[in-house]
Amino acid sequence: MKLLLDESVPKRLGSFFPDEFEVRTVQQMGWTGSSNGDLLRLASAHGFYVLITVDRGIEYQQNLAYLTIPVIIMIAHQNRLQELRPLIPEVVATVSGNLQKRIYLISG
Repeated sequence: MKLLLDESVPKRLGSFFPDEFEVRTVQQMGWTGSSNGDLLRLASAHGFYVLITVDRGIEYQQNLAYLTIPVIIMIAHQNRLQELRPLIPEVVATVSGNLQKRIYLISG
């Protein structure tokens, strides 16, 4: 299952996901600086299952009726690896379920 980490997420976070997930970053894909709408369309077109971000603004910038893939927003006090890493088990549980094309909030 392909997961895309937004550029606002620490790049190293991807290495903490279980091996059954193919985790790529926006930077690895060459999509740095893309608007959220463009990023969602690109991710969908390239077979990504979900976009993982810490950008709370995406909730208000995107028309939820037109999401092309599900979005998971990780919520922590700060967007640092040591604060986001404990959220990974809940992210994994969420993506392993039956996701709808909507926004999921995951916090510690």
